[in-house]
Amino acid sequence: MTALGRLKLVHTVIWAFFVLAIAAIWGFAAAGNLKGAGWAIGVVMVEVAAIGFNRGRCPLSRIAARLTTDRAANYDIFLPAWLAGRTKAIFGPLFFGGVLFTALRWAVAWRGQP
Repeated sequence: MTALGRLKLVHTVIWAFFVLAIAAIWGFAAAGNLKGAGWAIGVVMVEVAAIGFNRGRCPLSRIAARLTTDRAANYDIFLPAWLAGRTKAIFGPLFFGGVLFTALRWAVAWRGQP
């Protein structure tokens, strides 16, 4: 496997991890496990910070750009181009919605406390 192929594999695994973390926020909050939801939110915030510090791009994309001249939406990850180009547009709102859902569940739980 080439260096670019290895980088794309690592990037895809990391992407899947964060997608699962976003799904976990919803699952934990739905189950009333607000501590678990909070941890999952914190994990995703690490990725949000990394992307923020890199001007809206994944740091691995910068490395991949040195390994190829290809600039298709999926040049740096093993995803279909339509999904790679829409990752932030799809998973950003899902993350934000999960945070809001967790906050709502927390408010309801807190309100029920004596």
